[in-house]
Amino acid sequence: MATIQWRPGVNALTTPLSYRIQAAPRRTVGYKEMAADLASANPHFTEEMIKSLAPLMMEWIQTQLINGNQVTFPYAFSFSVSFTGKLDRHDDPLPDDDDMLQVNARPSRPFVQTIRQMAKLERLPMIEKAPMISLTEDTKLKLADVLFAGGVLKLMGSNLDFNESSPDCGCVIAGTWGGLRKQSVYALVANSTVLLVPDIPEQNAPWQNEYAVTLTTRYSEHGALRKGTCGRKLRSPLRVTSLSPGAETGILTGGGEAAAPYASIIDGTASGHEMLRVQAVIDSRSGQLLLSLLDMEEEGRVGAAVTAAANGDFALEGCSGSAVSSLVVRINDHAALLSLVRNSYAGRLVDILDVLPA
Repeated sequence: MATIQWRPGVNALTTPLSYRIQAAPRRTVGYKEMAADLASANPHFTEEMIKSLAPLMMEWIQTQLINGNQVTFPYAFSFSVSFTGKLDRHDDPLPDDDDMLQVNARPSRPFVQTIRQMAKLERLPMIEKAPMISLTEDTKLKLADVLFAGGVLKLMGSNLDFNESSPDCGCVIAGTWGGLRKQSVYALVANSTVLLVPDIPEQNAPWQNEYAVTLTTRYSEHGALRKGTCGRKLRSPLRVTSLSPGAETGILTGGGEAAAPYASIIDGTASGHEMLRVQAVIDSRSGQLLLSLLDMEEEGRVGAAVTAAANGDFALEGCSGSAVSSLVVRINDHAALLSLVRNSYAGRLVDILDVLPA
């Protein structure tokens, strides 16, 4: 038998501070779950039969209440109607209020006592109010999880509001390989949205382009500082300055532990300057790593996917109409790249490439 879970919650209406005991339902169940459980325990009743009878029973109770009756199921529930409002005189008409008529459902004492006697309670950790950054987007490139020096970063979530003048509050962008910068230029600070012009810290090597975004706030004058970090890492564009053989640009690396890039661009052909994206995605059927080039729009043009099953060089074709006709990607550490894509990026890792012609 499962436990009834609960957690403490702050009771802001009391002085001195106290805490409420909050029930935490595991899930919400209804006719479907009831029918499945009862049919399993009583094989002579089918699941469909029980599922069809339950709404009919509720409809019957509703009809009895409409007809002015009270419904009582011994050792279970009692259903009745009541009224809200008042009359100034005994012969006044009823108020013209649709909400005046109320429906009450009251459990019987034996029903409640059985639950109290048999239930086991489980304490959960207290949840404190804190900033939650659920989505990020560069408003110029219109791409999620991107840090672009020429754009505006949009943070979306809840409880994000903070006092810009407070030295302890604000947004910090930190590189996973080092480098940290507290942000200073904000276009909007609100509870569900923050807009800022990103000041991106430099990291130790050009291919180190993975960042974490953390917001710190205080919800009352003397309250504790609360922090929230975006669950997804952000990535900044990588400059590809040369496509000649021998020149390498590290890509598709993260985690702050790599001594060298997991993959590199080692060659390619471009007729002009262009920004595009390179994608590493795990095929859901084969589990293999697929590489491809994308344009700069979500759900936009995609180049042919190439399977990368081990370390080696892989030629990727550009999208139709792209100034970049091909790029050669060398995978230096296939196992580390596969692990990064699977465990840190939910099966899909994308880098933006700012490619200059040879």
